[in-house]
Amino acid sequence: MSTAIPSIDQLKELSLPAPVSYVPQTWGWWVLLALLIGAALVIGARRYWHWRQNRYRREALVRLAELQNNGDPVAALRQLPELLKRVALSMPKPSPVGASLLAKWPSHSKHRSTASLPSPADSFPQGPAALSKDKWQVFLQQHSPQQLPVDFAQQLAQLAYAPDATLAALPEQQRQQLFALSKTWVEQHHVAA
Repeated sequence: MSTAIPSIDQLKELSLPAPVSYVPQTWGWWVLLALLIGAALVIGARRYWHWRQNRYRREALVRLAELQNNGDPVAALRQLPELLKRVALSMPKPSPVGASLLAKWPSHSKHRSTASLPSPADSFPQGPAALSKDKWQVFLQQHSPQQLPVDFAQQLAQLAYAPDATLAALPEQQRQQLFALSKTWVEQHHVAA
């Protein structure tokens, strides 16, 4: 028997295992990756579409801030009703979902026809441009998430047609309230999809 002590020079370094690949090894991971990418694209497209649909809001809010900081309060108050009317005209038009499919169904079908569906445009067939007085108030209230003053449309009409002296005599608190109500309506009004 040999009693020789092995030297450290005889030791060999252990080899490291092959590096682990980050590429998925099974088809299930590829499917999951495709679903995640598809979902990200759909969410991104919806957000972009929503951002584009609300361009009129952003522009109106910028214009409203300019009017509120205007040095001439009478001119700013005069332009407030026009701004709200422009916002109402710029709102995306509602389109009933599935109306084109319902129109293709035969009239003798057991399903509902398009004539029986209420159209969102039925309540204001002329559109917001032709609305005045009570109908304008109803339109503003229907699209507002919060209760508006009962005479809000009348106040807007006064801003548009009253003499300059009447507008100059308005108290500062009432002016700020009109701007605040207008800003809230522009920011929060809902549009039928």
